[in-house]
Amino acid sequence: MRVVRWVAAFLAIALVPVLTAAPAATSPRGGELDGFTIGHLPDQIDDRTSVSDFEYEWGGVSFSSRVWERTLEGGGARVVLQVLVMRGAGITDLAAVRDFLAEYHERAPDWELTEFHNDGHTALHGETEAFWTPAEGVAVEVRDAFGLIGQEELLATARGIRAGDSG
Repeated sequence: MRVVRWVAAFLAIALVPVLTAAPAATSPRGGELDGFTIGHLPDQIDDRTSVSDFEYEWGGVSFSSRVWERTLEGGGARVVLQVLVMRGAGITDLAAVRDFLAEYHERAPDWELTEFHNDGHTALHGETEAFWTPAEGVAVEVRDAFGLIGQEELLATARGIRAGDSG
């Protein structure tokens, strides 16, 4: 019996660092994304939500995107939340980002947005998106394309994103 306890104790000690050192990209709770830390996610992001990272370019801007999805009954999936880090020479200020995102998301010229403050930066938000420019050439956007998390959690998620050393 003493050997069994010793083996169990050894396995517990050996496995704790392995089980607690999972990379952030596989955690549904946020983590690092292209130089930014996602520190808050809404309660709708849970163990029934899958997370994937994507990188792509559009309109001279490179995107690093993290997407949380929930599987639908009968097949398919619905995006619950997206966080996008955009980098490009055309991202010069908040107005340029607004113009770029209006084209990217196919918004009308009278796209209604409200100003808010995010970690010392002026930012904009609509019903389903919030974005800001933490530095020239960089923008961050949080999207709730289907209105599943609500504006309060959208803004809490945006305010929970912080630049790291390379942000």
